[in-house]
Amino acid sequence: MTDYKALEHEYGLDLYPKRDLVAVRGEGAILYDESDNQYIDCAAGIGVASLGHSHPKLVEAIQQQAARLITCPNILYNDVRSKLLEKLVEVTPLSLTQAYLCNSGTEANEAALKFARLHTGRPNFVTAMRGFHGRTMGSVSATFTKKYREAFEPLVPGFDYVPLNKIEKLEAVVNDKTAAVMLELVQGEGGVNLIQADYIAAARELCNERGALLIIDEIQTGFCRTGKFFACEYFDLQPDIMTIAKSMGGGVPIGATMLSADFEVGPGLHGTTFGGNPLACAAALAAIDVFQNDDLAKRAAELGDYFETQLKAEDLSQVRVVRRLGLMIGIELKQKAQEKLTHLLDNKIVALPAGANVIRMLPPLIIEKEQIDRVVAVLRACLA
Repeated sequence: MTDYKALEHEYGLDLYPKRDLVAVRGEGAILYDESDNQYIDCAAGIGVASLGHSHPKLVEAIQQQAARLITCPNILYNDVRSKLLEKLVEVTPLSLTQAYLCNSGTEANEAALKFARLHTGRPNFVTAMRGFHGRTMGSVSATFTKKYREAFEPLVPGFDYVPLNKIEKLEAVVNDKTAAVMLELVQGEGGVNLIQADYIAAARELCNERGALLIIDEIQTGFCRTGKFFACEYFDLQPDIMTIAKSMGGGVPIGATMLSADFEVGPGLHGTTFGGNPLACAAALAAIDVFQNDDLAKRAAELGDYFETQLKAEDLSQVRVVRRLGLMIGIELKQKAQEKLTHLLDNKIVALPAGANVIRMLPPLIIEKEQIDRVVAVLRACLA
């Protein structure tokens, strides 16, 4: 049998803390390894596979589009791209009427930063401590956590970082040089920290008063993950820019930067070779169709409630708090999480960390209650 682990270690950069699992196929919420062992996938490709693995409607759309046209540069019009642009404006907040298509969340955020500087003529940004916005130079400059930043300094200048949900701290730094305030409504990488309604309302008002833009990063929260199609809906929030990716293509790489009508970005100021390619656009259209027609926002809300209720049915002495919105779940422990993540994997469950002491659960939105019961049983056994 081919040693796939050895091949990755020999020829790939050692950038990721590898789990002892070679995933070779998937179906629904289940991953299969090379020996056909089954694992319940509560990582979902780090929040990407919200439709699970190999969803038949997604597979069909990709196969049909691959046989028609895979790539098409943005210097030409394209039927599938145009339909996706229309659909994104339809499903995102009313304030957003234009879209830039790219390949990932960090690219979407990179574009948002550039467009904000271009639109306002201002140099600076304000983001939240414990936030995460990506790995490219601009996106990592917007990210507070030192471990992502220090090795690559000096980074893009002009970023201030404030604690989440402290209105007075935000008021103190937003000024006439601030191009935008950039926030996640749930900090995924930072520990599944939820924004407070009064804070985001204050941020919107403050940006209006001081001429700054409000950028909302919905890369992990978007497309039904939190129990709404977008987390903005919890706050009736109308951002100036919103960034989306992850679940958007059901697993196929795609992202977008959504903009309000008053943005003007002329030819040549930004661009992408692969962004908006017909294959990814077809995948996104199929995925959005499933999100809407199967009402996966409602399903995420109901299954998230069920998950938390079942988990809390027993006293878990090692748990400090459970933070959750829909099926975006953070279990903060009184100890580091890595040992528990290993225990979960040993019991055929794939989960994620969010900081040193938080277990993050991002299961596919199509996960079944029986599978949640299995996950909860293992969690109870290792956290009681």
